[in-house]
Amino acid sequence: MRTAGTLLTIITTVVACSDGNPSAEDPAPDPTIASEGGASTPGSDATPPAPDDPSARARCAPDNGGIQLPDGFCAAVFADHLGKARHITVTPSGRVFVAIAPAPDGTGGHVVGLFDANRDGVADQQTAFGDLGGNGITWNRGQLYVAAADRIVRYAVRDGALRPQSATPVVVVSDLPATGDHTAKTVVISGDRMFVNIGSPSNACQVDNRAVHSPGVNPCDELATRAGIWEFDATATDQTLSCGTRFATGTRNTNAMALDPATRTLWGGINGRDQLHEDWPERFTEDQDMLLPSDEVVAIRNGLDRGWPYCYHDVVAGEMKLAPEYGGDGTQQGRCASIPSPDVALPAHAAVLGMAFATGTQLPRKYREGAFVANHGTRFDANATGDLHGYDVMFLPFSHGRATGAWEEFAVGFDAGMRPLPDAAPHRAVGLAMMPDGSLLIGDDKGGRIWRVFFTGK
Repeated sequence: MRTAGTLLTIITTVVACSDGNPSAEDPAPDPTIASEGGASTPGSDATPPAPDDPSARARCAPDNGGIQLPDGFCAAVFADHLGKARHITVTPSGRVFVAIAPAPDGTGGHVVGLFDANRDGVADQQTAFGDLGGNGITWNRGQLYVAAADRIVRYAVRDGALRPQSATPVVVVSDLPATGDHTAKTVVISGDRMFVNIGSPSNACQVDNRAVHSPGVNPCDELATRAGIWEFDATATDQTLSCGTRFATGTRNTNAMALDPATRTLWGGINGRDQLHEDWPERFTEDQDMLLPSDEVVAIRNGLDRGWPYCYHDVVAGEMKLAPEYGGDGTQQGRCASIPSPDVALPAHAAVLGMAFATGTQLPRKYREGAFVANHGTRFDANATGDLHGYDVMFLPFSHGRATGAWEEFAVGFDAGMRPLPDAAPHRAVGLAMMPDGSLLIGDDKGGRIWRVFFTGK
């Protein structure tokens, strides 16, 4: 048990961090993460697909694979029954790789490679490799990075291949903290920089996690190694946490991360805290707990502090509030007054887990400047009724490289109207990725399905 008020002590361990060794055939690194958002160029208005557009040959499912989409869109079942399919990455030639999370006993994790050779919207080539699965995955300059709970590894995979050159991956970072809550890691690469989400091991840094009236540890000792974004050298090997630098802090669990290709700005979707009513019933009603706090989408810049565990975002009041574990009563801002509201406030407990910026020309113009986010679904009691948040994919419009603050539902129906949730839901959205033409991949870790969404103009 931790004691409230315990002073934070950081012990520095001397670890040999290996130098990077990029391949001689790698292209020059991408630009670094931008300090300010810039403008992106919108595409032209959408027109019905030309004969050489993949959507013209798309084998869309009659019911869109069980989801509902806006008018003019259809979905093919790109792949199915993959297991706990988490994040997705796509190479320039259209090879798709999916991180498959292991079972609770730690077995069964691996990577799936998929390719649609005949370009009908359905993968007709499938491979599986590795015995290390996880959450995050990204392909960059001939290297496939896979994020397990306690490490990041990479495979050499040339574009055009569905298997790595060697079955044994190279360890990029090991011994990452992986205990308690929020152990899944997300990885984003920009040039030679690798950004890794390390979620908090608790709900609100209490002395006793998720216990009624348990106060918050002050200062929160978890922030030394958790609840933040760390930066590492993507080309190096055998690194540990001490080899990285903390890029952002106070981000409870940023499972959704993506790089805006137009501005090189890193963005993240942060899962807000739980149990305001359960732990502090005299201060928050059940109805308030359904609405508070918001999940957040924010631009992640060096030095960012989103205030967790001391603060949460009150979407009703439109401002940050002091957490009850640190003396808040639902009205006070206190130390949180200086923290701005998020760029986009998503519904409470939507559980945003995936993010992808729109690219290509396949989608209509309104969807070409902005980001899609995948919401895994609410954590409420299985018997809860009413408007339960999540189980959808949203679109967040941007203007000149900045989120407008608005959001709109794009794909819904992953829960198929089934109750009780979450157990009865046939699908729960997690992974998102853009295909080279600009069609959208959506994956789920409940049914193991991946949809490919096209605009047909019909």
